[in-house]
Amino acid sequence: MSNAIGGTEPLRLAVAKGSLFEPTLELLEEMGLDLTAVRGDSRSLIFDLGEIQLITMRPSDVPTYIEAGAADVGVTGKDVLVEQDDRRFYELLDLGFGRCRMALAAPTQGASLEDVVLRLGAMRIATKYPRTAIRHFEKSGREVEIVEVKGSVEIAPLTGLADAIVDLVDTGRTLAENGLEIKEEISESTARLVANQVSRVLRAQQIDDLCEKLAASIR
Repeated sequence: MSNAIGGTEPLRLAVAKGSLFEPTLELLEEMGLDLTAVRGDSRSLIFDLGEIQLITMRPSDVPTYIEAGAADVGVTGKDVLVEQDDRRFYELLDLGFGRCRMALAAPTQGASLEDVVLRLGAMRIATKYPRTAIRHFEKSGREVEIVEVKGSVEIAPLTGLADAIVDLVDTGRTLAENGLEIKEEISESTARLVANQVSRVLRAQQIDDLCEKLAASIR
């Protein structure tokens, strides 16, 4: 039996947990999907919604599932896609929400980053986005030592682990509370819809219909 977005099987949609999760659900509700089960107390990670099978996961895992074909389409931040640009996927739609900035931040007080470079020859940068950071500094020919961290990067300059950080910034409040300030803005990030390369061909009509409905809901 055909479903509402033009196919016989539900599209598998990978949705990032965290700050993008609620706006994504709201957008799907605008399309007319019933998300009662998703919003309930269930600890399930997979929800059958008729035309869509919704799979919840960490933002950084979305490109992995998309590339492998374990999900047909997915929603995650542009920051994640840029960091994992070696993976194969199609970026289909800028969903517009979750807007934030990738930025270089350093302590408000103390030696400037320029002085650090003059004294030591290179900066130590703590980040969860090593590839993004390396590309940024390579463009300006600056030498850096990347320290990859998984948790709160703001503590790195406070403990002497690094001179500065490269991280995603929303309001800047967390930076300010930890005595940091933005030194350079690197890029802007919003939520994006991506697709598996094979699914984009074999399930083109379903995915096109989904894109149209999402685009209409954004306006």
